[in-house]
Amino acid sequence: MNVYSERIDALRAMMSDNGWDAVVITGSDPHASEYTAPRWRQVAWLSGFTGEAGDIVVTSDHAGLWTDSRFFIQADRQLQGSGVELHKTGLPGSETIPQWLSGKAAVIAVDGLCCTEVFADELGRALSPDGEELVRIVDVPDLLSGIWDTRPDIPSTPVITLSEDTVGKSRYDKLLELRKFLLLHDCDSMLLAALDEIAWLLNVRGEDIDYNPYVISYLFVSQSEAIWFVKKGEEVADPDTEDSFRELEADGVSVMPYRGTKDVLEEIFRSEDTTVYIDLSTVNRALYDEVVEAAGEENIVTGKSPVPLWKAVKNNVEIEGMREACLEDGAAMEKFLFWLETAVHSGCRVTEREASDRLTAFRSGIPGYRGDSFANISAYGPNAALPHYSTPETGSAVIEPRGLYLVDSGGQYLFGTTDITRTVPMGECSFLEKEDYTLVLRGMIGLAMAVFPEGTAGCRLDVLARNPLWRCVRNFGHGTGHGVGFYLGVHEGPQDIRQNLNPQPMLPGMITSDEPGMYREGMHGVRHENLLLCRKVCENEFGSWLGFETLTLCHIDTSAVIKSLMTTDEIEWLNRYNSEVCAKLSPHLDADTAAWLYSRTRPL
Repeated sequence: MNVYSERIDALRAMMSDNGWDAVVITGSDPHASEYTAPRWRQVAWLSGFTGEAGDIVVTSDHAGLWTDSRFFIQADRQLQGSGVELHKTGLPGSETIPQWLSGKAAVIAVDGLCCTEVFADELGRALSPDGEELVRIVDVPDLLSGIWDTRPDIPSTPVITLSEDTVGKSRYDKLLELRKFLLLHDCDSMLLAALDEIAWLLNVRGEDIDYNPYVISYLFVSQSEAIWFVKKGEEVADPDTEDSFRELEADGVSVMPYRGTKDVLEEIFRSEDTTVYIDLSTVNRALYDEVVEAAGEENIVTGKSPVPLWKAVKNNVEIEGMREACLEDGAAMEKFLFWLETAVHSGCRVTEREASDRLTAFRSGIPGYRGDSFANISAYGPNAALPHYSTPETGSAVIEPRGLYLVDSGGQYLFGTTDITRTVPMGECSFLEKEDYTLVLRGMIGLAMAVFPEGTAGCRLDVLARNPLWRCVRNFGHGTGHGVGFYLGVHEGPQDIRQNLNPQPMLPGMITSDEPGMYREGMHGVRHENLLLCRKVCENEFGSWLGFETLTLCHIDTSAVIKSLMTTDEIEWLNRYNSEVCAKLSPHLDADTAAWLYSRTRPL
């Protein structure tokens, strides 16, 4: 029997013992994170699916995984033999989890630590639409621990602090800004659970989650105090962490145990009648229940956290840091691409994994490098048709001197975060490969050249990247752009560029990816990606106008471009971009790599 089938059977036995008709396991953690530490990779442990987005529902006679188009092919492969059926979300006629569960379950158990309050509430309201409790939602924190004998512990890695010179704003000023927000909303305090928000507010970084410089923690902020729930266990902290804790405490931030929220909150709310602001989309149900018990539901004010928007609009120090990151990262990319072309065309056997490791090695030589910003997507040929292809440790495909190779990667640096995709023609390409390559490139350029009125949301710009594909009746299923943090998460909001109707306007200082794609299962995949800085263009009688500055520096290979498909403006943009890349990066390259780059950036 498949190991995942055995685990699902063990879960069903637990369900039978407790009288649960269904169990919902989300792919997140107690902090609503996109990427999770091993302890909370419950979907992967239960089903074998390792994608970043996926939720599982188990009943007595069915197990299903709900995920989006980025992971359809991957999920189909990884679920083989597990007994878990793939449910594709985002397609016409597809059922959501509440829709599918309707009429199938009267008692549904959720892991209250890994289920946000808003999700649990929506699940209950969707299954009991008239207010009558037709379905009971049971909150079971750490639900799988009873059958997951080797479950990893909560991670605890060194904590560092960043100076105002590095991030452009002190933690004192950031906490003061939050306290002003609370006063304007007639609130006395706020409880935060989102790790990126806490890292930004306190100017702290860690390594508790792979590729993400976060510290697993909660943060309580009132007008008179700030309490950081971060200590794990009784082990002696490393010197960096001890220094960081002393620095925080000197700035008025109390450092408390991670699991100590219940007792501390009860003491705070018992001593005074106070209101607390909570973002239900990031606070988990178990923590929310603690707050209700301590403060009373009447003292809870709910709304969106202001922190995501504050940290999305980069200050001048952060913008210059991101420029430096893109320059250093671009030089590493050019060294890698030169090595790759030379190795493959000289007859060396280079696998996807070897290429990925070599790229990471080039990045690791950059002063201030703190790791990759996500797992490299190193995909040749048909594997590139998986937007989030996971390169295997062993047995990965050999990169041939023909067709297309896609590499999507990024770095974490003390001075910024990068995310870049290049689709590389390795030699002779088919007409269809060249056509797809060119159409996707036109989409990326179209968005990069955009000029738009102040107040325009990213969803209104998305068509600029899709129009060349749509005109040829082609499309891609993922979003076109996401925000990127400053030595924080490679994916952040609140802005994005996608078809979903997100009303958040693009604002000067926001840094967003530009990454249209095109995927043909079993054949090839194409994606081009640069980072764009939103900036003010001008003001006139028609209003204020915004546009984009391309931050990413790495040449775009023109050997697969069908010039006749491109407009004059697009060709001019491409030639100007490649010329700028050559001029800025050549001084940072050795002579051979610089000469090669010059040959690859000649005008189309």
